[in-house]
Amino acid sequence: MNPSMTNLFPFPEFNSKKTPRVIAGPCSVETPEQLDTTVENLVKVGIRMIRGGVWKPRTRPNGFEGIGSLALPWIQEVKKKHGVRFAIEVATGNHVEEALKAGIDVLWIGARSTVNPFTVQEIAESLKGVDIPVMIKNPVNPDLGLWLGAFERLESVGLTRLGAIHRGFSNYRDTTHRNSPMWQIPIEFRTIRPEIPMINDPSHISGRRDLVASIAQKALDLNFDGLMIESHFQPDAAWTDAAQQLTPEVLGELIGKLKTRKVHFEAPETLHQLEEIRQQIDEADREILEAFARRMHLVEKIGAYKKLNNVAAFQRERWQEVFQSRPEWGKKLGLNSETVEEIYRIIHQESIRRQTEILDQ
Repeated sequence: MNPSMTNLFPFPEFNSKKTPRVIAGPCSVETPEQLDTTVENLVKVGIRMIRGGVWKPRTRPNGFEGIGSLALPWIQEVKKKHGVRFAIEVATGNHVEEALKAGIDVLWIGARSTVNPFTVQEIAESLKGVDIPVMIKNPVNPDLGLWLGAFERLESVGLTRLGAIHRGFSNYRDTTHRNSPMWQIPIEFRTIRPEIPMINDPSHISGRRDLVASIAQKALDLNFDGLMIESHFQPDAAWTDAAQQLTPEVLGELIGKLKTRKVHFEAPETLHQLEEIRQQIDEADREILEAFARRMHLVEKIGAYKKLNNVAAFQRERWQEVFQSRPEWGKKLGLNSETVEEIYRIIHQESIRRQTEILDQ
C-alpha cells in the first residue's frame, strides 16, 4: 500500500496492516439515535474511521439535502463516546468553517463539487493554512484533468495531506453499475500521481449492496489503498441510498473475506517467468497494432472511394453490422463482449475521423 497513506491519516487505529483500511458509516446522518447505534455496531466489527453525510447535494430540488449543521454536535458526541475519527463531505467555504469548528477529523470533496473548479477553489481558499486530511472524489463525468486539477488547486494553497476517492463515473450505457468504475481512469491517475493514496468507494459504484463485495475486492486486486463503504444499522429504512448500504454486521463479514495482495513478486524464478510472459505480451501488442494499422489503411481506401462517389462518411447499416458481429466474434474467442463493444466504439470513432479528413481534403 501507498506509504503516503499514513501521512494522509496518521491515526494508528486506521493504519493496521491486519485488515484492509476501511472508512464506513451512513450515507446520511439522520438522527442522534441512528448515528450512535450505527457507530456503536461499526466499532464492534473493528471500524474506527467513520463517514457520514451532513450536507447532501441532490440532483433535483426538494430531496433530502442532509440534516446540516444540526448533525455536528451529534458527531462530536459519538466521537467522544466511541473514540472514533469522523469524515464528512464539504461543498462550500461555510461548510469547511463549520466542520473545522466542530473538530471533524477528515474532509472530502464530492463528485458534484470536483466537477466545478470555482467550487474547488472556494474550498481550497477556505482551507489555506489548515493542516487537515482532505480527500477528493473523482468528478461525475470521466474527466481526468478535472480530477487532477482539483488536487493542484488544494496544493496551491499549501495542503499536503491529500487522498483520492474513486466512486465511478456517469455512463448512460452501463446497466449494471450506478456509476461505471472505468478502472482505467483511476489507474491513469495513479500513474501520473503515484504519491497520492487512492481509496475506492464500492457503494457509489455499485448502487446495490449485492455488488459491493466484488467491487471492493477488485479495488484491492488493483492495489488501492483503502475502501469507503456506506453502512447503516437499518439500511432499508435509510433516508438516502438505502439500496447500497450494508449493516455493520454484514460489513464486518465482508471485510473478513476480502483478500489483500502483495505489491511485488519476491522469488527470482517467479520474476523470470513473469518477464518471459511480459515479452510475449509485448509481441502480441505489436501484432495488434500492426493489425490496427492495416485496418486504418483499408478505412482510408474506403474514404477515398466514398469521396469519389460523393457518399457520406457514416453508414448506419454498416456500423450496426460491425457493432453486432464483433462482440459475438469476441465472445467465441473467450473475450468479454462489453469490452469488445467499447473497443469497437473507439475504432469506429477513429474510422469516421479518418474518412472525414479524406472527404474534406
